[in-house]
Amino acid sequence: MASARTPLKKVPIHLQSAQLRLFIKGGRIVNDDQSLLADIYIEDGVIKQIGNNLVVPGGSRIFEAKGKLIIPGGIDTCTHFERSCYGTVSPDDFYSGTRAALAGGTTTVIQFVVPEFNQSLLDAYNKCRESAGAKVCCDYLLQVCLTYWTDRVSREMEMLVKDNGVNSFHVFMADVGDQKSLPEADIYQVLLRCKQLGALLTVHAENGCLIEEKTKEIMSHGITGPEGHVLSRPEEAEAEAVYRVIALASVANAPVYISKVMSRSSADIIHEQRRKGKVVFGEVIPAALAADGNQCFSRSWRHAAGYIMNPPLRLDPTTPEYLADLLANDDLQVTGSDHCAFDANQKAIGKDDFRRIPGGANGAEDRLLVIWEKGVTSGKMDANRFVAVTSTTAAKVFNLYPKKGRIAIGSDADLVIWDPTSTRTISVSSQQQKTDFNIFEGLTCHGAPSVVISGGCVTVDEDGLHVTQGGGRFISAASGCEFVYGRIREREKLNKPGRVVREPYTGPALSYTSNGTPEPQKMVSPFPLTEKSDEFQNRITRSGGRHLQDSSFSLSGAQIDDNVPQRAGMKVSQPPGGKSSSIW
Repeated sequence: MASARTPLKKVPIHLQSAQLRLFIKGGRIVNDDQSLLADIYIEDGVIKQIGNNLVVPGGSRIFEAKGKLIIPGGIDTCTHFERSCYGTVSPDDFYSGTRAALAGGTTTVIQFVVPEFNQSLLDAYNKCRESAGAKVCCDYLLQVCLTYWTDRVSREMEMLVKDNGVNSFHVFMADVGDQKSLPEADIYQVLLRCKQLGALLTVHAENGCLIEEKTKEIMSHGITGPEGHVLSRPEEAEAEAVYRVIALASVANAPVYISKVMSRSSADIIHEQRRKGKVVFGEVIPAALAADGNQCFSRSWRHAAGYIMNPPLRLDPTTPEYLADLLANDDLQVTGSDHCAFDANQKAIGKDDFRRIPGGANGAEDRLLVIWEKGVTSGKMDANRFVAVTSTTAAKVFNLYPKKGRIAIGSDADLVIWDPTSTRTISVSSQQQKTDFNIFEGLTCHGAPSVVISGGCVTVDEDGLHVTQGGGRFISAASGCEFVYGRIREREKLNKPGRVVREPYTGPALSYTSNGTPEPQKMVSPFPLTEKSDEFQNRITRSGGRHLQDSSFSLSGAQIDDNVPQRAGMKVSQPPGGKSSSIW
């Protein structure tokens, strides 16, 4: 006889939600604009209370944060999980990639959607949503790349913005791997279309024509290794393209966002154009702050290939520190990881031709660690600026603020308890990313996350990493962000073109024959003549003027120009031979 089943015990309502109640005590809350000592109470994924001596429900999980910082969860503006290149796919999928991001303190990622040439943008978007939805561990947005330009693309952009929560698009100005670029005329049309939709265009800025010619030159010298990649994509190719696309955006009166600023000259251009009032944002990646292009000249092919990315790391060893200075002072505004790591066997597709080495490196897990080390630990920026460049400014640019990017009542409970006294050495042996190489290998970082909370759920604590596959949400981002478009709208009103109202032109106009050549013009004489006259021989020339060989003398004393009104007098200020009043 089967034993009777024990009846399920009903859990009181106050205990059912206890796992979603968190209480953080004694920490210093750090936003981009202020810091304060206060406690935080979280319930159902939202920050409910901030202050001291809070009264909170029983059963809440308590975190002691004395001596630590409480910062908004990181927002990674550039990830490429499951990226296809030359027939291979990057090892990190939406699960492992977002899992690694959470381990490093990032709670929201912006993933690129890269349609194939002539593929419907909506089809590519839906395919990415389907793949990501079942795997992501944190919240995510989608940014759609434009691989070609047609009327259909323009229509689908509107559908993505109005019905599918996309508020940014991306274009390439140079070929990157098997990803093709758009010509200038198309980029200008995209800028205009983005302005109509209130979307933001992000741009990979390199001069594709110059790179193509430089690549031929490098190959002609027999250079086929990873160093050829750096040599074929010079800093000038990046800087020129950055200036050019800012100019295009200025003419279109549209904002523009420069992805992956890798050189001093490009960063300087962004800084100068912002000072002139241009609405442009610059993004830097942790690789550019911690490495340089000399790594691509390593005698180890695997090591050199691991640093291949687009645009490339620069040979000038002072570039990382220079970019960190500009980031600290708001001359560059945002940071993304550009996470697109490939394993050694995948990089080896280009072992005999650097043009076929899949570009990209790790960064989703390491971004906050590296920026804290190169920014805060180095004394270049304070904790408030760190929050701005890793979270808040991105939230403002992509219209997520203040739900994300800020610790405030009503904001999403995406938080990191950051321990500035913690020390962590980056290594491929301890990382969550799936790639077999880490470009930050051996970098010791002074400051690291001790607790990570994503959507009110604890994903990192003293016991390690706890994530739920498929637990992340797709964030539908609204267009028309005031932070981006506020100035644009006012300028559009002030600079709206209008025609000048004037009297119609009635004078002579050049006319053309049927074969496109100008018709001969007839000269209009100031003295109207007739073919015959009783007093003068006044034949008319073919051009309509007076025949100068004919006589204008008449025995009556009349002159040929008697019909022209005479001036009352004429003062000659400089007569032939000079003024009579002067002494010579």
